[in-house]
Amino acid sequence: MSKKVVTLGEIMLRLSTPDYKRFVQADSFDITYGGGEANVAAALCNYGLNGTFVTKVPNNPIGQSAINHLRRYGVDTQYIARGGERLGIYFLETGASMRASQVVYDRAGASIAEVDASEFDFDKIFEGAHWFHTTGITPALSDKAAALTEAALKAAKAKGITTSIDLNFRKKLWTKEKAREVMSRLCQHVDVCIGNEEDADTTLGFKAKDTDVTKGELNLDGFKDVFKQMKEKFGFKFIASSLRESHSASDNGWSALVYDGNEFYHTKQYEVRIVDRVGSGDSFASGLIYGLVTGMKMSDAAEFGVAASALKHTIPGDLNHATLNEVKELVKGDGSGRVQR
Repeated sequence: MSKKVVTLGEIMLRLSTPDYKRFVQADSFDITYGGGEANVAAALCNYGLNGTFVTKVPNNPIGQSAINHLRRYGVDTQYIARGGERLGIYFLETGASMRASQVVYDRAGASIAEVDASEFDFDKIFEGAHWFHTTGITPALSDKAAALTEAALKAAKAKGITTSIDLNFRKKLWTKEKAREVMSRLCQHVDVCIGNEEDADTTLGFKAKDTDVTKGELNLDGFKDVFKQMKEKFGFKFIASSLRESHSASDNGWSALVYDGNEFYHTKQYEVRIVDRVGSGDSFASGLIYGLVTGMKMSDAAEFGVAASALKHTIPGDLNHATLNEVKELVKGDGSGRVQR
């Protein structure tokens, strides 16, 4: 029986401009659905685990379409609550070369923001679960969503389930001060913390010294210092960060760093040509979770996660449709991109 991983968060309707067009040029949008925790659940199903996603969507055809989208990839949607006013939307303009991608949110008043923890039976949801994952995006949506996130983390910990959070600071959703207050409280119930150097600084107040990703430079000693501080304050079992070197909007260096209190491990670095970078952090999180929940040692789990997320950069949409075998082959070194016949 495959291991069960529960994720909690928002799923949104994504409207993206086709063919790298700017918003002002577009007269149509490509439609898909996605969101941090939904992306993780779908990727884990893709690798053969039982990905269970918990959220609230409106009881209308758009909410049903979001659920159907997840179901087609094997996600267990039985615990999704129905109700509220609307599904959140985000608009994406994909950048290229020196032009950055742009995201515009239209998610105020979404069903998940007007949620109450009493709408979910966490005893039932977490039955047989091995892992629970959420992100810093969900508590940023509203005080109610923050309370739901905290209730879920506490319920998971009470059952002895490993918990993880991806810090994922979104400045368009809340202030740095509010994020630090809420995330510092939530992280007391977290075993595995995932987040890049900017998120660690903004949401928890830890800063890597002498690191500037815009210059394509990474100071790994700075990360080690930050990870040690985080470990000391919160007692995380594992701390991981994806490392992005932004050469341009089209070409990035991509690797990861992970720490367990003893060993710092820096993965292989991939030079990726970007088709769609949205969801790449979620792909790293899901790959790391897959590795750890299936018993890989820390370094192997990190290599799996970074290979999975490198592949995601080549796939349009929020979800990572890379297969388990494709990720394993890339980990072994086959990044040739040759046609498979």
